[in-house]
Parts: sequence; C-alpha cells; structure tokens
Amino acid sequence: MALTQSDQPSPVQGSPDGSRSRTLFGLGGPGAASQRTSWQGIYVRRILAGDALAGLTAAAAGYLIRFGPETATQGSHAASAWIAGLLPFVWVTAMLLARGYERRFLWIGPEEFRRVFSAAVFLLATVGTVSWAFKLEVARGFIVLALPLATLLTLGQRYAHRVWVHRQRSGGRFEQTMLIVGHGYGIAALHTQIDREAYHGYRVVGCCRPAGQAGQDDEIYGSLPVLGGLHEVAEVVRAHAVETVAVLPSPEMDGPALRRLGWALEDTQAELLLAPAITEIVGPRVNIRPVSGLPLLHMERPELRGVRRLTKEATDRTAAVAALLLLLPLLLVVAAAVRFTSQGPALFRQERVGRDGRVFHMLKFRTMVQGAHDMTASLAAQDEGNGVLFKLRSDPRVTRVGKVLRRYSVDELPQLFNVVRGEMSLVGPRPPLPSEVERYGVDMHRRFLVKPGLTGLWQISGRSDLSWDDSVRMDVRYVENWSLALDLMILWKTAGAVLRGSGAY
Repeated sequence: MALTQSDQPSPVQGSPDGSRSRTLFGLGGPGAASQRTSWQGIYVRRILAGDALAGLTAAAAGYLIRFGPETATQGSHAASAWIAGLLPFVWVTAMLLARGYERRFLWIGPEEFRRVFSAAVFLLATVGTVSWAFKLEVARGFIVLALPLATLLTLGQRYAHRVWVHRQRSGGRFEQTMLIVGHGYGIAALHTQIDREAYHGYRVVGCCRPAGQAGQDDEIYGSLPVLGGLHEVAEVVRAHAVETVAVLPSPEMDGPALRRLGWALEDTQAELLLAPAITEIVGPRVNIRPVSGLPLLHMERPELRGVRRLTKEATDRTAAVAALLLLLPLLLVVAAAVRFTSQGPALFRQERVGRDGRVFHMLKFRTMVQGAHDMTASLAAQDEGNGVLFKLRSDPRVTRVGKVLRRYSVDELPQLFNVVRGEMSLVGPRPPLPSEVERYGVDMHRRFLVKPGLTGLWQISGRSDLSWDDSVRMDVRYVENWSLALDLMILWKTAGAVLRGSGAY
C-alpha cells in the first residue's frame, strides 16, 4: 500500500534522489556509510598491534624471569628462546583463529574477552601437544609465566581501547546510524533504550511504520521522523546511507516479508537486526534449536535453584565477611561522624521486603535528621521521584555528612551485615518498602524469586534517575537472566557508577 503525501516525510519526497533528506540528517550520499566506518579498520589495526606488543612483552618478561639475563646471551634453552621469539606472531595468529578481530565482537559486550581467553587456552594446548609430539625441551615455567601475562596485557589494552571508543561516542563520534521498523510503542521503547545506552554507538535517524497510521499515534514518535512505510525500508536505507535496520515484531513483517527485506538489503551495507518478542530474555537462556526442520527459539527456565544458587549464597556471605573485616576501620569512622554531627543513632533500620515476600530490617548509615519520615507529607509537593518512590535532589532532611555518604553510596555498606545474615545478596533487585509492594503489578512480583541486592542493574543504570517502568524492567530483567557472570559484571560496573554518583541523592 502506498503512503499519501502527508503520510511519508521520507527520502522519496522532495527531490527524487533524496538529497534534501540526506542534508537534513547530515548523513551524506552513498559513500557516507563507508566514511563513517573507516575508523573501525584503524581500530582493528590498533588492537592487533597492541596484541603483538602484549605477546612480545610477555615473551621477554617470561624468558628473563625464568632464565635470567645471563642465560639469554648464552644460547641455552634454545627451544624456549625460539618460542619466546615467535610468541608475538603466534599470539596474533591465535587471536585470528579465535575470530578476535571480527568487528561484530568488538566495542561492546563480553564476547571479545571470551575469545581472548579461548585463544589463550587454544595456544596453551597447542604448545603442550607440539612439544610432546616433537619432544621439544620447552621450559614449563616460561609458558606458565608468558601466556597468562600475554592474556592479561591483551585484555588490558583491549579494555583501554574500548573505554576510549565509549568516550568518543559520548561526544557524538563513531556512531552507527539505525532505522527502526515496526509499530509506534515498540519503536518508542527501543528508541528510548538506545538513547539510554549511547555508548553502544547507535544513532536512530528515523523509523518506518505501517501505512495509513498518520495522525493516529504521532505523539508516540516524538522527535523521531517517520521516513516511510514498511515496504519502503530498502529505499530509505539507500537514501539515508543507513547502516543498521532494527525490525520489531509486527504482523506485517512475517517470514516472507522479512526474507524479501533481507534480499532487498543485500546490495547495501546495512545489517539487519531482528528484535524477538521476548526482548528481556537474553544470553544463555535463549537458543536456536531445530524443530521439525524449523529454526525455533528455545527459552530455558531461569536457574533460580540448585548448585549455582548455593554457590551464589556461599560467595555472597564469604565476600561480605571479608569486606566487613577489610572495611571495619572505615565503618567505625563513618559511624562516629554520623553520631557526633547530628542527633540520633549512627545506623538506620528500615523494613524492606525480601525473597518470597519475607520482611526484614535493612541497615544503613543514617543520612537524615531524626523525624525525617514525619516531614515527608510537608514535602510531598516537591517530589521528584518516579511516581512510586519519593525523592528530592536537594532534600532538606539530609545532613551534611549524609550528603557525602549518599554521593558515594557509603551509607549502603552496613547492608553487608544483611548479606551475612542471608537476608540480602551482593547483587540483586533493589530492596523495596512494604508500601511500594502494595502498588506492584504481576510483573514486579517476579523480583521476589531472588534476594534483594546491595547493588544491581538499577545501581549501574541511573538509580534515582530511573522511571518506575525502567525500574520494573531492570528488576525483572535481572531475575529472568540471573547468572554468576552477570553478577560479576554488575559488581565490576558498580565501582564506576559509585564514583560517577549519577542518580545518587
């Protein structure tokens, strides 16, 4: 179905070649996509050179530490010397075989680092097999030193490059243009999520929606221009030099339509991304399995019981005890500062709801004046929360010491005692108040399948700046995708979130 003139502010309007629209969005002509992605080749060459340097440094350090500088000039340990000299080339080759330089694995996500580990394990196994097969006298001490060091150096330099790219993207550079295809609310939700995770490097330039919807839901799209209908996606891609097409589930984009779209995009540089209906279920829970000759998505049950759950609880309590012992001097100093700068106890106890709906008393350092709860009603008109949680950026009830404690989340440290007692976890959903639980819908009750956490997805994603819907999505997403690897990732990112202090008030 063709769109009317008023329905499609698309590249096919205006001039026949769409030059007006390209000028409007600053995307350039057909060669613009190649120009915008030229930095990627430079980036790959940089990390390749960094990998080679990591291999060279590790080989030199391993050889000198294992044999000493005097043996390096005596010609002994010939086999180990040859391996040390070849390690930079062998290391880069191992990365190539592990597909560690493919652009789809770089810049974002853990896959790049997993491939570095895979390459290291592969190389270790290969060196062991070759030395055994040809009876080479390779010093095991050298291998034990050089390969782990090369792995750490490679991970370090790749992580530094990634941080640099993310900083560039926060300034509007190194972005990849995206076109969203689907219906109104799905487009708006995906657009919001992409804007929130700007370091992924996607910039949405517009959307394509079903024909005949003009005026029905224009307010949904906001500032996002509608560039055409569902049957004009390929034309929009060519006119705007779009690099990524994200297709949301819709009745119009069924199997045959998606195949035709894929064929139409084959002569462009755009990649095609399909968003499944279960977007919050990610990672190892979703697998493609052949069923009756069809590739179907199989969704595994969330792993909320069993050995891994026991491992999490044991790790939580052990780490919490160690942290309490390590931080004991800081806890005593903070307690004294709270106690002697304002009236009231150092610790604040508050009822929260934990796993299976059980109520427990959560501990925090007191950051407000005594009787702060009784002042809430008088401040209700100034509420800057998300509609459920009461929050004020400049809360008059917060003490001077409390502002500092909140800024760096030090007030949360006494919750380590809750972790030791088994009421909380190091990582999990935010512990809710009983008054919040009374307003929960069905989805939010999923959070009670796990213990609340001292930190979580909400902590590293904005905390008090999150809307209520975002908070719900974060909590449910954690429960649906829980794993030890996810916990470690959240703990790693918590340090940066605390230092930034975003959403901490």
